[in-house]
Amino acid sequence: MLRVGVLVSGRGSNLQALIDGAESGKLLATIDLVISDNPDAFALERCRKHAVPSEVVLRKDFESREAFEERLAELLKGVDLVVLAGFMRILSPLFLSRFSGRVINIHPSLIPAFQGLDAQRKALEFGVRFSGCTVHLVDESVDGGPVIVQAVVPVLPEDTVQSLSNRILSYEHRILPQTVRWFAEGRIRIEGRKVTVEGARYGTLPVNPEPEVF
Repeated sequence: MLRVGVLVSGRGSNLQALIDGAESGKLLATIDLVISDNPDAFALERCRKHAVPSEVVLRKDFESREAFEERLAELLKGVDLVVLAGFMRILSPLFLSRFSGRVINIHPSLIPAFQGLDAQRKALEFGVRFSGCTVHLVDESVDGGPVIVQAVVPVLPEDTVQSLSNRILSYEHRILPQTVRWFAEGRIRIEGRKVTVEGARYGTLPVNPEPEVF
């Protein structure tokens, strides 16, 4: 069974999707630890409700970024996969080297478009007709690591940042747990920037590859 650690900063809706998948048995993984850098994150309440182990690690309690990340790495040393689910900090190469090829992130755009913060607003301001979300491996760039899976949604003329965000989020809740399951099944293959999923059913809109379970 794949052991997963999750880093969060906010409300934790993607964390909830992972918890639901673990409880249903579809995830093929256990959530061994959730770490938040925000003591008021609603994600922590989700952990309490579902008896998921959690820790709060505050950056201000450490003299340096390196010491802060060393504590994160220490807590996560027993996990097989680290999932960033709304974690609002950029991790250093030092941390990433401890979990090489085993840190993934969910981002609300079709990378490489609209990296960084406010991706949905940027999409609307640019006038794109399609947007979506991406699960990618985390590297030293900001939302620029190798893509594992993307989901595509239309951008409607009447969309607001909130309506577009909600539409994208509904697919985030599908492709993030699907990716974790792929890792659990040992189907992820990484060659440089190219990531393939053995046996995945690749299709057309709205999800590509099409989620098989979630």
